[in-house]
Formats: sequence, C-alpha cells, structure tokens
Amino acid sequence: MSPQTPSATATGTPTPAAASAATIRTRDALIALGAAILALIALYAVFVDNGQLVSATGGYLHEFSHDGRHLFGAPCH
Repeated sequence: MSPQTPSATATGTPTPAAASAATIRTRDALIALGAAILALIALYAVFVDNGQLVSATGGYLHEFSHDGRHLFGAPCH
C-alpha cells in the first residue's frame, strides 16, 4: 500500500493537491450557478414573458417560445 499524501504540511499550509481540489470545487460551483441562472432566464422567456423579451427580433422567436409553451403544457391562450 502506498502512503496517502497529506492535505496540509506540518505548518498548516495546504499542499498543491488540496488547493487544486478547492479550486475545482469553486469552478464547478460557479459553472452550476451560471447554468441555473441561464435556465431561469430561459424559463422566464418561455413561460412569463409573453414575447416581450424577443419582440425586437420579429415574430420568429415569439412563435418559437409560444410553441415551447405548448410543448411544456403551459396554458397560454
């Protein structure tokens, strides 16, 4: 069996492996937060907005989001 690498030295300074794991956890949390924010914006645009957010692009995106409401079973008429 190989000995495990400690996560901190005797002085309490984190080793590079421990610092790297903390950085990865932070990065993953930020990615998850960004994905959640984008999902909430998409849900708002499809269910609540009634086409106002996408009205500047013409009727194409409005019709796309309107069809999305029907796909999700949300009432819109």
